[in-house]
Amino acid sequence: MVAEDIAENVAESMTETHTIAGVRFQKCGKLYHFDCSAFPTLRKSDWVVVETSRGRQLGEVMGFPKNDAGRDLKPIVRIATPQDLVMQQMWKSKEMETLVTCSEKAKELGGFDGVRWIKAEYNFDGSMLVILYSAEDKIDTIKVRNALRRTYKTRVEMRQIGPRDVAKELEGFGACGELRCCSTFLTDFSPISIKMAKAQGISLNPSEITGMCGRLRCCLLYEYQAYVEARKVLPKRNKRVGTPHGEGKVIDVLPLQDAVVVLIDDTRHVVQREDLIPMEEYEALKNGGCNGENCTCGKRGGEA
Repeated sequence: MVAEDIAENVAESMTETHTIAGVRFQKCGKLYHFDCSAFPTLRKSDWVVVETSRGRQLGEVMGFPKNDAGRDLKPIVRIATPQDLVMQQMWKSKEMETLVTCSEKAKELGGFDGVRWIKAEYNFDGSMLVILYSAEDKIDTIKVRNALRRTYKTRVEMRQIGPRDVAKELEGFGACGELRCCSTFLTDFSPISIKMAKAQGISLNPSEITGMCGRLRCCLLYEYQAYVEARKVLPKRNKRVGTPHGEGKVIDVLPLQDAVVVLIDDTRHVVQREDLIPMEEYEALKNGGCNGENCTCGKRGGEA
C-alpha cells in the first residue's frame, strides 16, 4: 500500500499544472515570479528566458509558489535552449576583461579616484552590460558609460551599490572562518541594530559586532528573537529568587540555556528556570506553607 500511495503522489505531482514560477537570475539572488501557464511541462531547475526591466534575462526555475494568485505577472517568454546556456557562459567569461577596461577608461577620463569598480555583468545574449561600483558619495558616471557604449556597442547601465552588496559580490570568508552569509544563502538584507547585540550580551567592541563590509554583522539577527523570548520568562539581574540551594540574587541571565546564575553566600549556582521559585512562594515554603486561595506553592496551609 505504501508503494502504491507513493506512486499515486508522484503521478499527481507530474500532472499538476503550475501557473506561477519562481525564477532566480543569480546564485544567491532574489526570487522573482513569472506567469508560466503557457508552459505546462515546465519543471524545477529548468532554465527560462524572461523579460525584465533590464531586458531579456536567463534565469533558473526554483519552484512554483501558490500565494501570488491574482497578481499581474509577466509571462515567461520561452524555455531556454542549449545555445542560450552556452551563450551565457561565453559572455560571463568576458566580464572580468570588461571590468578592467572600465577601470582603465575611468583613469583616462579622470575624476573617479574614489570609485571602486566591483563587477561587470552581461545578460545572457550580451545585449546589455551592467557595471556595479561603490563610492562614498553620488558620482556622475555618464562619461564612463558613454565610453563603454562606444567600445562595446551595447546598452550600458551603471549601478552604485552599498557596502553590504559589495561584500556579497566579492564573496570570501567572514570573521567566523566560514563563507560569508551574504554570498552563500542570504537573498536580502534585514535591518540590524546595536539593540540586538545588547540583548545577546555581546561586547559592543566594533571588532566583535562589525562584519567585513564595515556594517553590523548580519548574524546578530539569527538568535536575537530567541533571546527576546527567553528573557520574557526569566528573572532580570539583581532580582531575588528562591532556588533549591537557597535564597539568592540573580547576577547573570543565560537565555539560550533557559537558566540564570544566582549568587548565594558568595557561591554562584546555575539554576534552570523550572527550578526557580518566586520569592512569595519561597517565603511561604520556609514558613511551612500558606493559606492563600490562589496558592501554587504545593504546601497550602502547612500540609505535608
